[in-house]
Amino acid sequence: GRPRAQSVPWHPTAHRALKTRANIAPMDPVSRFGQDDRVEDPLARPLKLACGVTLPNRVAKAAMTEGLADPRDQPGERLDRLYKRWADGGLGLSITGNVMIDRRHLERAGNVVLDQTSSLDAFRAWAKAGTANGTPLFMQLNHPGRQCNRASSLEPLAPSAVGLDLLGLFGQPRALKEHEIGTMIHAWANAARLAKEAGFSGVQIHAAHGYLISQFLSPIVNLRDDAWGGPLQKRARFLLEVVRAVRREVGPRFPVAVKLNSSDFQKGGFTAVESATVARWLADEGIDLLEISGGTYEALAFINDGMRSYEGRAKSTKAREAYFLDYARTIRAAAPELPMMVTGGFRSAAFMRESLRDDEVDVIGIARPFCLEPDLARQLLAGTQDVLPTPERELRLGPGALGPNSENAKVRGLNNQAEAAWFYAQLIELSERRGPRHTLSSRRALVEHMRGEVARARARTFK
Repeated sequence: GRPRAQSVPWHPTAHRALKTRANIAPMDPVSRFGQDDRVEDPLARPLKLACGVTLPNRVAKAAMTEGLADPRDQPGERLDRLYKRWADGGLGLSITGNVMIDRRHLERAGNVVLDQTSSLDAFRAWAKAGTANGTPLFMQLNHPGRQCNRASSLEPLAPSAVGLDLLGLFGQPRALKEHEIGTMIHAWANAARLAKEAGFSGVQIHAAHGYLISQFLSPIVNLRDDAWGGPLQKRARFLLEVVRAVRREVGPRFPVAVKLNSSDFQKGGFTAVESATVARWLADEGIDLLEISGGTYEALAFINDGMRSYEGRAKSTKAREAYFLDYARTIRAAAPELPMMVTGGFRSAAFMRESLRDDEVDVIGIARPFCLEPDLARQLLAGTQDVLPTPERELRLGPGALGPNSENAKVRGLNNQAEAAWFYAQLIELSERRGPRHTLSSRRALVEHMRGEVARARARTFK
């Protein structure tokens, strides 16, 4: 097995989460890493989490924002149909798009919100559809922080009043007050409790991609000089308190996962070394699964085209394909006992199997290809799919200076928006029982998306 890394300083309250799990037998390292000779294909091996829940295989649909909520911010038939299609496709794990914990602040119009005013019947229907065929369905819980567009709020909340200057889409944030931080932590815990009550298989706390928890971790955005800012231990406090509050609400046998940036990919931001330290603390808290990704709205590393500079430096096909895997190795060394999911760039079945066999990762996270092929997991497990679709390589608003490699930052930003819009359109098609629109242009996708966002924002009953 892997050698254990030296533990970082223990948090005073870290023992609380572990005490609640004292009656759960520790994971057998053999079953933990899937070393079962009866299952030759590493993609098909089950994975037993610390809480006792078993993922049937190692293929996961990572979270993607759907924008398919009804005007009351509730899930409806479109989300039910979408997640039923994925659940019918042989997944080992399905993770929802980010469900908001505060309906005053959305990542985008059409986000689902789960709070004390929500009707759980709609969530029960969603959970039933998404867990068909025994598919584990985790609800991703999130707050956008300063990455809350103007259609949702003109005054977003953030650790500090550090604005986000991207095409004028975001308002100037206000720094959270001390009592508001406590309210946020409670909202996460309450949403997790409701998700469990509604029938979801687990929850994932979104601490990546520049959203609120990620903002607390970032020394660029978190300029606080109180107990919630400054050195890493204080910047990580918000995440750790959310994890503890969620665990108290859902108990020791309900999966609690975290999505964490491997790095912000910004000068002076949250680093890979800091990420590894936080991962160690999360392991000490007893979380069940850690997903590694990276980037923020300002450094779109979690979108393939945002990693071109990194891919250009990569010395091997392996490094280019899973662009967060190099960073994940550092995190893996810091918390070797923690099951790890890596999302970002996996596009060949051979490399997925190699990464699992080499013990570099425990779960393969895939997102955008599922927008085009909802039964992709079954194809991978059957050996009928060797290379995943990569339409993003051809998506651009125009040639040369109008494309994603433009020297103009605003043009690059618009290309990133158009690329995301193209995949949003495919999700809509799947939710309506239709096939993908392969011939949809980037320009058309962007126009349809912007019109749809305005329409969804206007239709919301919450004002």
